[in-house]
Amino acid sequence: MNLARLDLNLVVALRALLEERNVTRAGERVGLSQPAMSAALARLRRHFDDDLLARVGGHYELTALGQVLRDRTSTAYDMLERLFSSQADFDPARESHEFRLVASDYAVAVFGTELARVVHEEAPGIRLRFTQTPPTVVDGTATLLSATDGLLMPHGVISGFPATDLYDDRWVFLVSRDHPGAGDRFTRRDLARLPWVTYQRTYDAPAVRQLGMLGIEPRVEVSVDNFQLLPLMIAGTRRIGLIQARLARMLAPVAAVRVVEPPYEAVPLREALWGHPVHTHDAAHSWLRETAARVGAGLPRGDGECD
Repeated sequence: MNLARLDLNLVVALRALLEERNVTRAGERVGLSQPAMSAALARLRRHFDDDLLARVGGHYELTALGQVLRDRTSTAYDMLERLFSSQADFDPARESHEFRLVASDYAVAVFGTELARVVHEEAPGIRLRFTQTPPTVVDGTATLLSATDGLLMPHGVISGFPATDLYDDRWVFLVSRDHPGAGDRFTRRDLARLPWVTYQRTYDAPAVRQLGMLGIEPRVEVSVDNFQLLPLMIAGTRRIGLIQARLARMLAPVAAVRVVEPPYEAVPLREALWGHPVHTHDAAHSWLRETAARVGAGLPRGDGECD
């Protein structure tokens, strides 16, 4: 396909048409008259050789191809918007800008709060918006990164994209303080027989994959989408859970839990800021990466101790 022959304004029209499913409303959304939007729809239909919008009774519905294009068009629009908003220079003290970062609650608690503090002091016009990491991040990394400014995630889960290392951590086990029979270190048999609390797709974590390599399959009793819920689901029960040592130390005063060391040499955790290659030379994203690396390097040393 020769992209030079395409009118990129049609991306704007296509997104509005597929989301509004109404020619008049789509035109109002992008500032085009009804005849102009109808002409854009006709051009799009010729290009895709598909109706895209099919009249059913008194309204339009998306065709099968229209449904496929709806999400793809939204991603393409976001990418084009970011591409053409790239800057050669960026002055954080003067700019007004919002960075959208995808992160787990763990990354926000351990790193994001300090990043937000530094940004508040050094760049008052910069806004940070954190959104929860979706369970589909491993399968749709490229799509996710194309629509955001960065993803906070440890090495070993995704690969193939630019990453800025931030800080180190390690995986430890949590148990209730009154857990019967739990000493200072579990045995492999303990990990196989005790019930677990897990976070989303815990098997994506290198430490849990290591359990599989050791022949240990966790008996999951509860699964949550928030790391900070793990201690609450463990306290007062026989359940165990795998959690980052830095977060365990922060949450120790919140719930009656304690840390137990794994019965094997756990895979270390190195948190990173991942980005799409299109942002590599953008001045705003370069500043974000440099600031994030500086904040990560300034975090207290993570010894993993928990009272």
